[in-house]
Amino acid sequence: MTYEDSFDKPFDDDARKRLELAERFLAEGRELIDKDPVQASEKLYKAAEEAVKIIAIALKLPEADEAVKRGRWTTGLLESAVISIMKRLGVNELYHWWDSAYKLHVNGFHEAKLRSDDVRLRLGDVEALVNLANKVLYTSLPNA
Repeated sequence: MTYEDSFDKPFDDDARKRLELAERFLAEGRELIDKDPVQASEKLYKAAEEAVKIIAIALKLPEADEAVKRGRWTTGLLESAVISIMKRLGVNELYHWWDSAYKLHVNGFHEAKLRSDDVRLRLGDVEALVNLANKVLYTSLPNA
């Protein structure tokens, strides 16, 4: 079974919904930076996480199929997908973008150690990841 086979709805509808979710998390995270950097960190991380999933799905990477087999995405699968995407697309900055997002998740959300300025510093990396997902999705899927 592949990722595409695991849904009743067409594959591209699921990917587009994931992109809408990533964009919503990005907007919510941006809004929260000055008010609540802990929640902003998690929203921005979730935007980045969805972006990686979208790209992995659109590129039909084995990590997306493995996520279906396991019934979920793991940190290891996400990390592996980032490396596969980086190699496939030749976007060397991707690893830095992901690293920034993961720091938001761990240091910003779980440990609550990042200040608003620290979160804002990483916003551009998350935006770049979501923008890449948008570009990959809409240049890979039919009827886009």
